[in-house]
Amino acid sequence: MRTMAAGEFKAKCLAVMAEVNSSGQPVLVTKRGKPLARVFPSEDQSPKESPEAIFGCLRSFLATTDNLDDLAGPIIPPEDWDHMKEDWSPFPPE
Repeated sequence: MRTMAAGEFKAKCLAVMAEVNSSGQPVLVTKRGKPLARVFPSEDQSPKESPEAIFGCLRSFLATTDNLDDLAGPIIPPEDWDHMKEDWSPFPPE
């Protein structure tokens, strides 16, 4: 992997990106000798980095239902709501 200082990368940014894309060799950008960023060619993107993977990652976790009335009904039956009538306030009633 080729290493390049951040100042040099700033001056030659477009040329370096074109070279990385054509050669396929990544470039490590450093600042004061410490790694700052890596520039990879666009073909090296893994499926996890693509927008399709991000927006489709939960596809297998969703369940569809044919009965859409279930979506509008309460999760807790109304007769079990009596506990909601109790006063849970930390302050005493006035």
